[in-house]
This record gives sequence, C-alpha cells and structure tokens, in this order.
Amino acid sequence: MKLLDRLPWVWVALIAAWLAVAPVFPEPHLIEKLRMLMAGTLVKVLDIFDLVLHTAPLAVLIAKSTRWFTQRRAESER
Repeated sequence: MKLLDRLPWVWVALIAAWLAVAPVFPEPHLIEKLRMLMAGTLVKVLDIFDLVLHTAPLAVLIAKSTRWFTQRRAESER
C-alpha cells in the first residue's frame, strides 16, 4: 500500500486519462474492448491484453483515491 502512497497523483491521473482515451480516433480502445466484452466477442488474447492494459491505470487511480479518502476520513475522526 505504501507504493500507492509514493506514486505521484499527477502521473497516475495523466497515465490513466491517456490510456483511457488512446487512440482517440476512430474510437478509444477501452470503449471498443468494453463493447466487445458486453457483446461476448472479446475472445482473442490480444484483445484481452488490450482491455487489461487500458484498464489497469484506471484501477490504480481508483485504488489510490480510495486509500487517500479512507486515510483522510480516519484522520478527521481522531
């Protein structure tokens, strides 16, 4: 968990935003892969890897945010 604390907010947010929308045209990979997942056509290993690659930074951002909010709440309750 200390690794999450050491990651700079700016870089985590920038990387998460960049990979969430990359490539912008014709359609972001994340949107494309999520549509494929919902349609049941996400079967190729490369497509699954793409989904993980474009989702992982968002998961790190969510984990860092959750940890930050929980720490703030614990500090305010003292």
